[in-house]
Amino acid sequence: MHNDRRQFLESLGAATLGGLLASSSQAGDPMPLPDPARDLRPSSADLGSLYADVERLAANRLYEYSFLGQRFREFADFKRTAREKIFELLLHRPDAAPPRAEVVARVETETHIREKVLFSTGPHFRVPAYVLIPRKRTGRVPAIVDLHSHGGMFLFGKEKVIDLGRNHAAMTDYHRRNYDGRPTATELVRRGFVVISIDAFMFGERRLIMDADIRHGWDRSRYSLDDVRVLNLACRSKETTLAKALAWAGLTWPGIVFWDDIRTVDYLASRPEVDANRIGCLGISMGGYRACFLAALDDRIKAACVTGFMSTFRPMIQAHVDTHSWVHFVPGLQKYLDLPDVAVLTAPRSLMVQQCQQDRLFPLGGMRASVERIGEGFAKAGAKDRFTGRFYDEPHIFTRRMQDDAIDWLERELRR
Repeated sequence: MHNDRRQFLESLGAATLGGLLASSSQAGDPMPLPDPARDLRPSSADLGSLYADVERLAANRLYEYSFLGQRFREFADFKRTAREKIFELLLHRPDAAPPRAEVVARVETETHIREKVLFSTGPHFRVPAYVLIPRKRTGRVPAIVDLHSHGGMFLFGKEKVIDLGRNHAAMTDYHRRNYDGRPTATELVRRGFVVISIDAFMFGERRLIMDADIRHGWDRSRYSLDDVRVLNLACRSKETTLAKALAWAGLTWPGIVFWDDIRTVDYLASRPEVDANRIGCLGISMGGYRACFLAALDDRIKAACVTGFMSTFRPMIQAHVDTHSWVHFVPGLQKYLDLPDVAVLTAPRSLMVQQCQQDRLFPLGGMRASVERIGEGFAKAGAKDRFTGRFYDEPHIFTRRMQDDAIDWLERELRR
């Protein structure tokens, strides 16, 4: 009986569908199947109509390891647990390797000595760096890890923060637009700091070269501005490819970047000119992002200045996703920590956050909330006076005034 009924229904369905197809064919039009009615309204979101779904999902994320939550009463417990979770998510913590540093070039100027150095950050990478050493110094002096920005510019890395005297035209323009014409490392060494800046993975001498671009050669000093534009676009188009390839390799892009930054402190602390107890870091944009995580993950950083990269995460989901690089995404982090929670890991050491009120990379509400949350976290950790948050009526730029404020603050904090 059941078989007879099933056969009848199947034959009826086939006959009905056949009739519809025949009717459609006769009319000469494809058979439309109407979608359920839906009220479509603008979302002003990077995800368009899917934003509402993601926002509903995000509402369930409570940042389980936040120090401002109820999970941790003691800062030491928070620091140990949260730091270990970050390393777990970064998926890159290779065995220690001696720096085995070699100086490949040395230039003397009136104010400082500039060394081009290669050193190991692990068993797989030899990382290029510039080290700037003030000529006038007495004994060991404070040192700064100057972390370069992203800025959509892949062909140069460490050169973004240094005036080499003879700069590529692309860097002259970059310094003007991002550093108010005064790259930070050069100003820091003038103020008496030893400074180091490395190329982050996929930038500068660690950039990507596609087969089609080999014809341009490797020597960037020979590149025209048009060469820089073409090659930079090629690199930019491969950010997603790098992130996906590293995922298949069981790695993350920020994991490699942060580990190299931590190992940079190893090398810097070994330098005979450096007071290893007075090391700081700073950076704008991606450099600020790197400074935040470096200070959070390495207690040897006594003072950190994060410029142009701080917000709570959730307000960014609507319209500040496409403004950010794949290097800014640590998979799974937001289940446990908001970005201000990461910054609180710097306590009780010193942290300065400089915010640009006209910054289009972040929502203003998220920037303001982040400074409030960091202040609350430092206060709970018993280090309220070690956090400084300042807003500037500027777009996304490290102006000379902001640099002066940051360097004055670093000088003061590294003397404590």
